[in-house]
Amino acid sequence: MRERRGEGVRRPGSGAARWPGSEAANFTNRAANVVRISYGSSMPEDVFVSGQAATRRELTPSGDRGVSSLVALDRRDDGVALVTIDNPKMNALSSQVLSELKIVAQRLVDDPPSAVVIWGGERIFAAGADVRELGGTDAAFEISSNFFAALGAIESIPRVTIAAVNGYALGGGCELALACDLRVCADDARFGLPEVLLGVIPGGGGTQRLPRLIGKSRAKELIFSGRHVEADEALSIGLVNRVVPKSDVVAAALSWAGEFARGPLSAHALAKSAIDHGMDVGLSEGLLIERSRFAASCRTEDAAIGVASFLEHGPGKATFNRS
Repeated sequence: MRERRGEGVRRPGSGAARWPGSEAANFTNRAANVVRISYGSSMPEDVFVSGQAATRRELTPSGDRGVSSLVALDRRDDGVALVTIDNPKMNALSSQVLSELKIVAQRLVDDPPSAVVIWGGERIFAAGADVRELGGTDAAFEISSNFFAALGAIESIPRVTIAAVNGYALGGGCELALACDLRVCADDARFGLPEVLLGVIPGGGGTQRLPRLIGKSRAKELIFSGRHVEADEALSIGLVNRVVPKSDVVAAALSWAGEFARGPLSAHALAKSAIDHGMDVGLSEGLLIERSRFAASCRTEDAAIGVASFLEHGPGKATFNRS
Protein backbone atom coordinates (compact mmCIF):
# COMPACT_ATOMS: atom_id res chain seq x y z
CA MET A 1 0.00 0.00 0.00
CA ARG A 2 1.46 3.36 -1.04
CA GLU A 3 0.21 6.88 -0.59
CA ARG A 4 0.10 9.73 -3.05
CA ARG A 5 -1.61 13.05 -3.59
CA GLY A 6 -3.04 14.27 -6.86
CA GLU A 7 -6.20 14.80 -8.86
CA GLY A 8 -6.75 11.40 -10.41
CA VAL A 9 -6.22 7.71 -9.97
CA ARG A 10 -5.53 4.98 -12.45
CA ARG A 11 -7.50 1.82 -12.74
CA PRO A 12 -5.50 -1.39 -12.36
CA GLY A 13 -3.70 -2.05 -15.63
CA SER A 14 -4.86 1.21 -17.18
CA GLY A 15 -2.81 4.13 -18.41
CA ALA A 16 -5.66 6.62 -18.09
CA ALA A 17 -6.34 8.64 -14.96
CA ARG A 18 -9.94 8.55 -13.78
CA TRP A 19 -12.16 9.58 -10.88
CA PRO A 20 -10.69 12.93 -9.82
CA GLY A 21 -10.57 13.66 -6.12
CA SER A 22 -9.55 16.42 -3.73
CA GLU A 23 -11.04 16.02 -0.25
CA ALA A 24 -13.54 14.10 1.87
CA ALA A 25 -15.49 15.06 4.95
CA ASN A 26 -14.73 13.12 8.10
CA PHE A 27 -17.05 11.89 10.83
CA THR A 28 -17.47 15.31 12.42
CA ASN A 29 -17.69 17.05 9.05
CA ARG A 30 -14.25 18.64 9.32
CA ALA A 31 -12.27 19.20 6.14
CA ALA A 32 -9.98 16.26 5.43
CA ASN A 33 -6.74 15.97 3.49
CA VAL A 34 -6.73 14.09 0.22
CA VAL A 35 -4.93 10.77 0.56
CA ARG A 36 -4.03 8.52 -2.33
CA ILE A 37 -2.76 4.99 -2.04
CA SER A 38 -1.40 3.94 -5.40
CA TYR A 39 -1.89 0.78 -7.40
CA GLY A 40 1.65 -0.48 -6.95
CA SER A 41 2.20 -3.17 -9.57
CA SER A 42 0.12 -1.39 -12.19
CA MET A 43 2.14 1.85 -11.93
CA PRO A 44 5.82 1.12 -12.57
CA GLU A 45 6.93 4.73 -12.67
CA ASP A 46 8.02 6.46 -9.49
CA VAL A 47 6.05 9.65 -10.07
CA PHE A 48 2.32 9.71 -10.66
CA VAL A 49 1.15 12.35 -13.14
CA SER A 50 -2.52 13.18 -13.64
CA GLY A 51 -3.82 16.44 -15.08
CA GLN A 52 -1.74 19.19 -13.45
CA ALA A 53 -0.69 17.05 -10.50
CA ALA A 54 2.57 15.16 -10.06
CA THR A 55 2.90 12.96 -7.01
CA ARG A 56 5.85 11.20 -5.45
CA ARG A 57 5.10 7.64 -4.41
CA GLU A 58 5.58 6.87 -0.74
CA LEU A 59 6.89 3.76 1.01
CA THR A 60 4.76 0.70 1.61
CA PRO A 61 3.68 0.05 5.22
CA SER A 62 6.67 -2.27 5.60
CA GLY A 63 8.98 0.53 4.49
CA ASP A 64 10.26 -1.61 1.62
CA ARG A 65 10.04 -0.20 -1.89
CA GLY A 66 10.42 -3.74 -3.22
CA VAL A 67 7.08 -4.83 -1.74
CA SER A 68 4.29 -4.15 -4.21
CA SER A 69 1.01 -2.66 -3.05
CA LEU A 70 -2.06 -4.81 -3.62
CA VAL A 71 -4.77 -2.54 -2.18
CA ALA A 72 -5.44 1.04 -3.27
CA LEU A 73 -7.34 3.85 -1.60
CA ASP A 74 -8.59 6.91 -3.49
CA ARG A 75 -10.42 9.66 -1.61
CA ARG A 76 -12.53 11.44 -4.22
CA ASP A 77 -13.73 15.02 -4.23
CA ASP A 78 -17.36 13.92 -3.70
CA GLY A 79 -16.40 12.39 -0.35
CA VAL A 80 -16.49 8.78 -1.56
CA ALA A 81 -13.48 6.56 -0.82
CA LEU A 82 -12.72 3.96 -3.50
CA VAL A 83 -10.81 0.90 -2.27
CA THR A 84 -9.44 -1.31 -5.07
CA ILE A 85 -7.85 -4.75 -4.81
CA ASP A 86 -5.21 -5.45 -7.46
CA ASN A 87 -3.63 -8.87 -6.89
CA PRO A 88 -3.29 -10.50 -10.34
CA LYS A 89 -4.52 -12.78 -11.66
CA MET A 90 -7.48 -13.76 -9.50
CA ASN A 91 -7.37 -11.18 -6.69
CA ALA A 92 -6.67 -13.93 -4.17
CA LEU A 93 -7.09 -12.64 -0.63
CA SER A 94 -3.60 -13.52 0.53
CA SER A 95 -2.24 -12.61 3.95
CA GLN A 96 -0.67 -9.49 2.41
CA VAL A 97 -3.93 -8.39 0.78
CA LEU A 98 -5.83 -8.92 4.03
CA SER A 99 -3.18 -7.00 5.95
CA GLU A 100 -3.43 -4.08 3.54
CA LEU A 101 -7.24 -4.19 3.61
CA LYS A 102 -7.08 -3.97 7.40
CA ILE A 103 -4.72 -0.98 7.25
CA VAL A 104 -6.96 0.81 4.74
CA ALA A 105 -10.08 0.07 6.78
CA GLN A 106 -8.46 1.33 9.97
CA ARG A 107 -7.57 4.57 8.19
CA LEU A 108 -11.19 4.91 7.11
CA VAL A 109 -12.30 4.30 10.69
CA ASP A 110 -9.88 6.89 12.06
CA ASP A 111 -10.63 9.46 9.35
CA PRO A 112 -13.98 8.47 7.79
CA PRO A 113 -14.94 9.63 4.30
CA SER A 114 -18.60 10.12 3.40
CA ALA A 115 -19.12 6.65 1.86
CA VAL A 116 -16.96 3.73 0.70
CA VAL A 117 -16.86 1.53 -2.40
CA ILE A 118 -14.76 -1.66 -2.51
CA TRP A 119 -13.91 -2.96 -5.99
CA GLY A 120 -11.74 -5.69 -7.46
CA GLY A 121 -11.37 -4.24 -10.93
CA GLU A 122 -13.23 -4.90 -14.16
CA ARG A 123 -12.51 -8.64 -14.43
CA ILE A 124 -12.92 -10.19 -10.98
CA PHE A 125 -13.88 -9.09 -7.48
CA ALA A 126 -11.95 -11.72 -5.52
CA ALA A 127 -11.58 -15.46 -5.97
CA GLY A 128 -11.13 -16.26 -2.29
CA ALA A 129 -8.25 -17.08 0.01
CA ASP A 130 -4.83 -17.92 -1.39
CA VAL A 131 -4.97 -21.74 -1.47
CA ARG A 132 -1.16 -21.85 -1.41
CA GLU A 133 -1.30 -20.58 2.15
CA LEU A 134 -3.55 -23.40 3.35
CA GLY A 135 -1.77 -25.94 5.51
CA GLY A 136 -2.28 -27.52 8.88
CA THR A 137 -4.32 -26.33 11.84
CA ASP A 138 -1.98 -23.47 12.69
CA ALA A 139 -2.07 -22.08 9.14
CA ALA A 140 -5.86 -22.40 8.98
CA PHE A 141 -6.25 -20.55 12.26
CA GLU A 142 -3.95 -17.78 11.03
CA ILE A 143 -5.89 -17.42 7.76
CA SER A 144 -9.20 -17.24 9.61
CA SER A 145 -7.71 -14.71 12.04
CA ASN A 146 -6.52 -12.55 9.13
CA PHE A 147 -10.01 -12.56 7.63
CA PHE A 148 -11.55 -11.82 11.02
CA ALA A 149 -9.30 -8.79 11.52
CA ALA A 150 -9.61 -7.36 7.98
CA LEU A 151 -13.34 -7.88 7.49
CA GLY A 152 -14.08 -6.80 11.04
CA ALA A 153 -12.22 -3.56 10.36
CA ILE A 154 -14.28 -3.03 7.20
CA GLU A 155 -17.51 -3.59 9.13
CA SER A 156 -16.34 -1.02 11.68
CA ILE A 157 -16.14 1.81 9.15
CA PRO A 158 -18.87 4.21 10.33
CA ARG A 159 -20.10 4.91 6.81
CA VAL A 160 -22.11 3.16 4.13
CA THR A 161 -19.87 0.59 2.43
CA ILE A 162 -20.72 -0.83 -1.01
CA ALA A 163 -19.12 -3.85 -2.67
CA ALA A 164 -18.85 -3.35 -6.45
CA VAL A 165 -18.65 -6.88 -7.86
CA ASN A 166 -17.43 -7.73 -11.34
CA GLY A 167 -16.88 -11.36 -12.23
CA TYR A 168 -16.40 -13.87 -9.43
CA ALA A 169 -16.84 -13.30 -5.71
CA LEU A 170 -16.05 -16.75 -4.34
CA GLY A 171 -15.04 -18.01 -0.91
CA GLY A 172 -13.25 -15.18 0.83
CA GLY A 173 -14.28 -12.86 -1.98
CA CYS A 174 -17.93 -13.54 -1.22
CA GLU A 175 -17.19 -13.08 2.48
CA LEU A 176 -15.60 -9.71 1.73
CA ALA A 177 -18.76 -8.64 -0.13
CA LEU A 178 -20.86 -9.85 2.81
CA ALA A 179 -18.84 -7.63 5.16
CA CYS A 180 -20.03 -4.56 3.23
CA ASP A 181 -23.39 -2.93 3.91
CA LEU A 182 -24.60 -3.10 0.30
CA ARG A 183 -23.66 -4.93 -2.88
CA VAL A 184 -23.86 -3.93 -6.57
CA CYS A 185 -22.91 -6.60 -9.08
CA ALA A 186 -22.52 -7.18 -12.81
CA ASP A 187 -25.18 -9.09 -14.70
CA ASP A 188 -22.64 -11.87 -15.27
CA ALA A 189 -21.27 -11.95 -11.71
CA ARG A 190 -21.03 -15.18 -9.75
CA PHE A 191 -21.11 -15.63 -5.98
CA GLY A 192 -20.39 -18.70 -3.89
CA LEU A 193 -18.88 -20.31 -0.82
CA PRO A 194 -17.30 -23.39 -2.39
CA GLU A 195 -15.02 -24.34 0.52
CA VAL A 196 -16.92 -27.62 1.05
CA LEU A 197 -15.56 -28.79 -2.30
CA LEU A 198 -12.10 -28.67 -0.69
CA GLY A 199 -13.37 -30.62 2.29
CA VAL A 200 -13.43 -27.58 4.61
CA ILE A 201 -15.95 -24.90 5.58
CA PRO A 202 -15.94 -21.10 5.15
CA GLY A 203 -13.49 -19.52 7.57
CA GLY A 204 -13.86 -15.82 6.82
CA GLY A 205 -17.29 -15.20 8.28
CA GLY A 206 -19.45 -16.88 5.64
CA THR A 207 -21.28 -19.21 8.02
CA GLN A 208 -22.30 -16.22 10.15
CA ARG A 209 -22.85 -13.30 7.77
CA LEU A 210 -24.61 -15.18 4.96
CA PRO A 211 -27.52 -16.54 7.08
CA ARG A 212 -27.97 -13.13 8.66
CA LEU A 213 -28.38 -11.70 5.15
CA ILE A 214 -30.43 -14.33 3.27
CA GLY A 215 -31.75 -16.59 6.02
CA LYS A 216 -30.54 -19.81 7.60
CA SER A 217 -32.08 -22.34 5.21
CA ARG A 218 -30.85 -20.67 2.02
CA ALA A 219 -27.41 -20.14 3.53
CA LYS A 220 -27.14 -23.81 4.49
CA GLU A 221 -28.06 -24.94 0.98
CA LEU A 222 -25.41 -22.71 -0.60
CA ILE A 223 -22.71 -23.67 1.90
CA PHE A 224 -23.53 -27.42 1.84
CA SER A 225 -23.51 -27.54 -1.97
CA GLY A 226 -20.74 -25.03 -2.67
CA ARG A 227 -22.56 -24.05 -5.85
CA HIS A 228 -22.28 -20.72 -7.66
CA VAL A 229 -25.09 -18.18 -7.53
CA GLU A 230 -25.71 -16.11 -10.66
CA ALA A 231 -26.59 -12.43 -10.51
CA ASP A 232 -30.36 -12.77 -11.02
CA GLU A 233 -30.66 -15.35 -8.25
CA ALA A 234 -28.39 -13.31 -5.99
CA LEU A 235 -30.78 -10.39 -6.41
CA SER A 236 -33.88 -12.48 -5.81
CA ILE A 237 -32.59 -13.96 -2.54
CA GLY A 238 -31.24 -10.65 -1.22
CA LEU A 239 -27.56 -11.46 -1.59
CA VAL A 240 -27.11 -8.32 -3.72
CA ASN A 241 -29.05 -5.07 -3.84
CA ARG A 242 -28.62 -4.09 -7.48
CA VAL A 243 -27.60 -5.76 -10.75
CA VAL A 244 -26.20 -3.62 -13.59
CA PRO A 245 -24.37 -4.21 -16.89
CA LYS A 246 -20.79 -5.32 -16.25
CA SER A 247 -19.34 -2.16 -17.78
CA ASP A 248 -21.33 -0.01 -15.33
CA VAL A 249 -20.57 -1.71 -12.02
CA VAL A 250 -18.05 0.67 -10.46
CA ALA A 251 -19.77 3.75 -11.90
CA ALA A 252 -23.11 2.60 -10.49
CA ALA A 253 -21.57 1.87 -7.09
CA LEU A 254 -19.78 5.23 -6.99
CA SER A 255 -22.95 7.06 -8.03
CA TRP A 256 -24.96 5.32 -5.32
CA ALA A 257 -22.24 5.99 -2.77
CA GLY A 258 -22.28 9.63 -3.84
CA GLU A 259 -25.97 9.83 -2.95
CA PHE A 260 -25.21 8.59 0.56
CA ALA A 261 -22.23 10.94 0.77
CA ARG A 262 -24.59 13.90 0.41
CA GLY A 263 -26.79 12.64 3.24
CA PRO A 264 -26.71 12.91 7.05
CA LEU A 265 -23.47 11.08 7.86
CA SER A 266 -23.99 11.05 11.61
CA ALA A 267 -27.38 9.39 11.13
CA HIS A 268 -25.83 6.81 8.79
CA ALA A 269 -23.18 5.97 11.39
CA LEU A 270 -25.64 5.69 14.25
CA ALA A 271 -28.17 3.67 12.23
CA LYS A 272 -25.41 1.29 11.12
CA SER A 273 -24.27 0.89 14.71
CA ALA A 274 -27.82 0.22 15.92
CA ILE A 275 -28.48 -2.38 13.21
CA ASP A 276 -25.14 -4.19 13.47
CA HIS A 277 -25.05 -4.31 17.26
CA GLY A 278 -28.76 -5.04 17.49
CA MET A 279 -28.36 -8.12 15.28
CA ASP A 280 -26.02 -9.64 17.87
CA VAL A 281 -28.47 -9.45 20.80
CA GLY A 282 -32.10 -10.19 21.58
CA LEU A 283 -34.96 -7.87 20.62
CA SER A 284 -35.30 -6.22 24.03
CA GLU A 285 -31.62 -5.33 24.21
CA GLY A 286 -31.65 -4.31 20.56
CA LEU A 287 -34.44 -1.84 21.25
CA LEU A 288 -32.37 -0.32 24.05
CA ILE A 289 -29.47 0.06 21.62
CA GLU A 290 -31.77 1.78 19.14
CA ARG A 291 -33.08 4.13 21.83
CA SER A 292 -29.59 5.23 22.79
CA ARG A 293 -28.53 5.76 19.16
CA PHE A 294 -31.76 7.67 18.45
CA ALA A 295 -31.09 9.98 21.39
CA ALA A 296 -27.54 10.51 20.17
CA SER A 297 -28.74 11.30 16.64
CA CYS A 298 -31.04 14.02 17.97
CA ARG A 299 -28.02 15.85 19.38
CA THR A 300 -26.12 16.07 16.08
CA GLU A 301 -25.70 18.98 13.72
CA ASP A 302 -27.32 16.87 11.00
CA ALA A 303 -30.48 16.59 13.11
CA ALA A 304 -30.57 20.35 13.65
CA ILE A 305 -30.21 20.93 9.90
CA GLY A 306 -32.79 18.29 8.99
CA VAL A 307 -35.44 19.43 11.45
CA ALA A 308 -34.99 23.11 10.57
CA SER A 309 -35.27 22.31 6.86
CA PHE A 310 -38.38 20.21 7.42
CA LEU A 311 -40.10 23.00 9.33
CA GLU A 312 -39.20 25.62 6.73
CA HIS A 313 -39.28 23.71 3.43
CA GLY A 314 -40.98 20.38 4.07
CA PRO A 315 -39.55 16.84 3.95
CA GLY A 316 -36.58 15.76 1.90
CA LYS A 317 -35.16 19.23 1.20
CA ALA A 318 -32.30 19.38 3.69
CA THR A 319 -28.72 20.03 2.53
CA PHE A 320 -26.20 18.73 5.03
CA ASN A 321 -22.92 20.49 5.71
CA ARG A 322 -19.65 18.86 4.65
CA SER A 323 -17.10 21.38 5.92
